[in-house]
Amino acid sequence: MPEKKEKIFADGFRFEKPREGSPDFVKGRLSIKAPEAISFLEKHQNNGGWVNLDLKKSQKGMLYLELNTWQPKKENEEPTVDIDSPF
Repeated sequence: MPEKKEKIFADGFRFEKPREGSPDFVKGRLSIKAPEAISFLEKHQNNGGWVNLDLKKSQKGMLYLELNTWQPKKENEEPTVDIDSPF
């Protein structure tokens, strides 16, 4: 079973549902607290300078942004084998 990674929430960012009465094409609003967001972005940027965030919905229905930490396997990286697996 893959190791479960700890969630990293995006500091300084808040995504909210659109205000009541907003047109249908408005899907939400993003509020950014600049000092916290800049610090978060500098800390978590990849080698290309990108920070990938996933918009998710909590069990209570709140929307939040989480750092996407997925990285493709390197070409020369061999797949890991679980020695306890019966297969």
